[in-house]
Amino acid sequence: MATYHSGELSVQRRAGLQGRAESALRAIKTALPEVAMAFLSQQPMIVVGAADPSGRLWATLLTGEPGFLQPTETELFVKALPHPEDPLAESLAAPAKVGMIAIEPDTRRRMRINGTSSPVPGGLLVAFDQVIANCPKYIQQRTPAPAPAPSGPREVLRGSELTPSQRRAVQEADTFFIATASPEGDADASHRGGNPGFLQALSPTRLRWPDYPGNTMFLTLGNLELNPAAGLVVPDWANGSLLHLTGTAETVWDEDEAAAFPGAQRLVDFTIEEVREATSAVPLTWTAPGYSKFNPPTPLPL
Repeated sequence: MATYHSGELSVQRRAGLQGRAESALRAIKTALPEVAMAFLSQQPMIVVGAADPSGRLWATLLTGEPGFLQPTETELFVKALPHPEDPLAESLAAPAKVGMIAIEPDTRRRMRINGTSSPVPGGLLVAFDQVIANCPKYIQQRTPAPAPAPSGPREVLRGSELTPSQRRAVQEADTFFIATASPEGDADASHRGGNPGFLQALSPTRLRWPDYPGNTMFLTLGNLELNPAAGLVVPDWANGSLLHLTGTAETVWDEDEAAAFPGAQRLVDFTIEEVREATSAVPLTWTAPGYSKFNPPTPLPL
């Protein structure tokens, strides 16, 4: 039977949502239903979050032709491996705790999977600990673009802070993914979305975003309550580039500060420790977004 850890319970109590969170436990399974297996089999991408050998968390994106995700009730074969320069390439070359989320922007469907990944010939085999179907809120609708991503060489730019162009990319983003983990190392990957401007670069090393109403489980904030390590990936839907960030995050409960972000119940501050921008990282491009009707208005720049 699914249970919450102490960090998740603490955040649920502080938010006053213990009862709803207890009811939401029914959505956490250990096996995939047939409809979820069919969904995964149709997807061309999946987000993966995990720790690197030094313990820092990263999130990345694995892609392939539909069918590269091959699920059973209790395992998922991912017929893909990260690029050698990907921040999770070394970690996923060995058994690792992973959080994963498959998202279909066209239909605003998503499926979240947490478990243990092992390298196998041709890819990764993930044994499930948790399988969670999430609601469609804050997902921007996109369809695959007819033209392929630019075929230029992959380049990886590394730094300890955001460049001016990377700050602009952050400010213009409507979607990112966040990896967190419990103190025991159980990883989780989650989606965050909103109108452009919802993710704010307060400085070259500090980001802030609103925490909008969700499923009340607080799996992400619950992990951060006990373990501040976090990793973000911000995809460029138009050209296939990925902006990877690793650092630490904390929840901001100050109501006056949250009031600056319409619809926010609380905020999250993220301190950057390392930046890796990979150009031409994935061979996928998507159309311009149809913004979710659930997105609150864009906050004013701070």
